[in-house]
Amino acid sequence: TMARITAGCSRVWGAAPRPLLHIRSASVAEPGTRRSDDEQLWEASSFLPFSRARIGSFFQETPVLKNPFLEDALLRGYLRRHLPQGAVLSDLCAFGERVAIEVDKWGRECEVNPPRLVHFDPWGRRVDHIVTSPAWKRMKDLSAQEGLVAIGYERSFGEWSRVYQMSKLYIFSPSAGLYTCPLAMTDGAAKVIQSIGVSWPVDEAFSRLTTRQSERFWTSGQWMTERQGGSDVATGTETVAVSQTDGSYKLHGFKWFTSATDADMTLTLARVQDRTGATTPGSRGLSLFYAEVSRDEDGRLKGIEVQRLKDKLGTRQVPTAELLLDGLPAHRISEEGRGVPCIANMLTITRIHNSISAAAAMRRVVQLARDYATRRTAFGKLLRDHPLHMQTLARMEVETHGAFLLSMDVCRLLGQEESGVATQLDTHLLRLLTPVVKLYTGKQAVAVVSEGLESFGGQGYIEDTGLPGLLRDAQVLSIWEGTTNVLSLDVLRCVARTSGMVLHAYFTHVKSLLAGVSSVSTLAPAVKAVDGALSQLQMFVQEAATREPGYLDLAARDLAYSLARIYAGALLIDHACWKEASASDTYAALRWCEQDLCPVVTKQARGCYDPSTPPLDSALVYDQPAQD
Repeated sequence: TMARITAGCSRVWGAAPRPLLHIRSASVAEPGTRRSDDEQLWEASSFLPFSRARIGSFFQETPVLKNPFLEDALLRGYLRRHLPQGAVLSDLCAFGERVAIEVDKWGRECEVNPPRLVHFDPWGRRVDHIVTSPAWKRMKDLSAQEGLVAIGYERSFGEWSRVYQMSKLYIFSPSAGLYTCPLAMTDGAAKVIQSIGVSWPVDEAFSRLTTRQSERFWTSGQWMTERQGGSDVATGTETVAVSQTDGSYKLHGFKWFTSATDADMTLTLARVQDRTGATTPGSRGLSLFYAEVSRDEDGRLKGIEVQRLKDKLGTRQVPTAELLLDGLPAHRISEEGRGVPCIANMLTITRIHNSISAAAAMRRVVQLARDYATRRTAFGKLLRDHPLHMQTLARMEVETHGAFLLSMDVCRLLGQEESGVATQLDTHLLRLLTPVVKLYTGKQAVAVVSEGLESFGGQGYIEDTGLPGLLRDAQVLSIWEGTTNVLSLDVLRCVARTSGMVLHAYFTHVKSLLAGVSSVSTLAPAVKAVDGALSQLQMFVQEAATREPGYLDLAARDLAYSLARIYAGALLIDHACWKEASASDTYAALRWCEQDLCPVVTKQARGCYDPSTPPLDSALVYDQPAQD
């Protein structure tokens, strides 16, 4: 089957020549240029290879990005097991070839030609045009044509449609020039609209967000963050909505951080003013609004002024702006005061997209590093022949395995929920694992990509190789849509609001995964490690419930890490037991389970959550020199 799929890829893309190098399409000179007879005669007579313009004959062979689908044994194995549809595999293979040959160059163009803001036209009129590169516009057309949002809503493959969609985004993400950011928010907006009902005034918007027709396709912004806060929208939102006689609203406020500001529409939170101009404080005063981004006949944005673009560490390809909303026409699409519950579906989607991007970044740096190891010679042999180097890459691969299976399992659960086949256990698992997987993979990505840059030596630090951008862009993954601590506390809220049912679902499912593999002797050490860690975690949860308020808050981060590591261990074991699993699948499961799978219990034994700890932490952080 795979041979036929590979042949299909060749038929589709075989006519296109493959460039020498694809690391975000950094360009290199063509090797093998012939020198003139005069140059050769001069060199023969002088024996001075480094004289004047002559810089020596050695040039390091560069790493090559090959088809990311064909190069990913784990992705292909996972899909053969769960979604062995020829149409899916052929599409992903052809798309992988297109990414390597064509799209990766666009992504590099997006990075070297970042967006810029033009406030005024040549005659002094305020226009606020965000100018993006041609490649950024091509990414939008590609996203529509390839169904990168649409697949999740067409549901041609039932409960596995989300896995298909996210597999395609996983292949696309590292080469996308961060176009995955507007796609995440577009998907999130479509999900919100679908959940509240596709009717006026958002029916046309939903059609455009989920179409495959590039000329109709819209992207959506997500304008939530204001000056007072990011995740704390309940107290940080000052934007007000003024009711109009036709039932619409006009929004007035200042949005501090709006990603993909060149979007066609947005969802945003605001407080409805009553007749006296008063608003309700807290989350109960927030409603959700839909607004289109449009211009009047003079070319001015309606009700929006773009104050400036953000100067960011990474994700420079994405226009992110501060916006003044000065009478932006909008429609309220939630019940009044129910804006925050309404965006819960959006957060689920965007956090899953974040997890996929994290796993994809790890996969890309490993793919490039292992290719480079076959080309780079140091100390007399190729890097791949240095055992310590291979050990390092293998450890990166183990982390990538865990991140991939964690992310795909959340996609599986989302697809089951959307298709109406999810059990209550599945629903509880989705609610618990969405923040857990997002926070854990975000931290993994930064560590693995940083390690990956080391494998290229000094070249990993040189901007025009395209490699440093991988690390700069990875850093946002632990910040956007909730930092590690914010999401760790979200896990605790999730446990409290369900009276612990999400944890019951977690323990039940992990035990069921282990029960199916107890007879596989080669995996016995891994099964023992996960089973032991799970028992420790259960005891910790029972004991923590009896402790003083604030005890679990201190343990929240380590608890989330424990949930992630144990669950990933169970998934790796389960994947290593299917009939077509490889020896490498078994090895990855064994290596993953050698780490501390339950750090919350380890830290508890050291007294890290005792009441005496917080003042000691503060004293250490704010330690002052002794006064003379």
